[in-house]
Amino acid sequence: MDTQDTLEGMPTRLFSCTPTKLDTWLSCPRRYRFTYLDRRPKGFPWAHNSVGAAVHNALRDWWSQPVERRTPEVAESLVVKQWLIDGFRNDNQAMEWRDRAVAMTTAYVATLDPDDEPAGVERTVSTATHGMALSGRVDRIDRRASDDGGEELVIVDYKTGRRPLDTDDARSSLALAVYVVAARRTLRRRARRVELHHLPTGTVAAYDHTEESLERHLGRAGDIAREAMAAQSTWKERLAPLAEDAAAGDADAVEAIDAVFPPVAGPGCSWCDFRKECPEGKDQSTALHPWSGLAD
Repeated sequence: MDTQDTLEGMPTRLFSCTPTKLDTWLSCPRRYRFTYLDRRPKGFPWAHNSVGAAVHNALRDWWSQPVERRTPEVAESLVVKQWLIDGFRNDNQAMEWRDRAVAMTTAYVATLDPDDEPAGVERTVSTATHGMALSGRVDRIDRRASDDGGEELVIVDYKTGRRPLDTDDARSSLALAVYVVAARRTLRRRARRVELHHLPTGTVAAYDHTEESLERHLGRAGDIAREAMAAQSTWKERLAPLAEDAAAGDADAVEAIDAVFPPVAGPGCSWCDFRKECPEGKDQSTALHPWSGLAD
């Protein structure tokens, strides 16, 4: 459910969402409708997503091993076990990238302390704030010593994309800020630091949030959530019955729906799972191969 029903006299209902859902609304309301309301099937799978999923799943399973099995060799076997072939040009390309995924994963786990048990791996955290019931799944939550000699949580997010990351990426990430607040609420521990671990380069981009920076992110998230919730209410009350007419080409129905869920077209539409169904997106972007997201 996206909202919680209320009775007379109860507080305003909360909008159930994740950082991904909020980002989808912000980037393109039409894509939001296709994803969360129409629930249309997505397009072809992307090879870079297959790489990311295999590496993430392997690291998740690596931490579930007994301490004595947390070795680079076991990490290699887990990547091979989790490997996906969706989106690659051919078997040769898939095998080449499997070897790359093995190399980046084994090099990364070689830097980890197997005895340093995380506070959470693939842990779902949640919080209620600013009119939202926010939740999300964190790749890893570490325990670290704080400046005052105590202990605090650190949000760790794995990245396997081709672009190196920096402090601005960590600072500006709405998802990471949400995870800090939600981890505090779920695990009852202090948290402020977020880290992006870029496996292809072995680099870490980090940022230490303040209460002010977290509040800025939450305020922005609340604004986005209110917009999305209002649009969803309009969809439920008035627009959903027009969907079939719009799909059949009824101009009035299309205009009414697009007034609430307009497309935001640009070069980024090349990566959209619904590009083929969006005339504006096709006009503003170039068709890509499923393997176009892989690094050279």
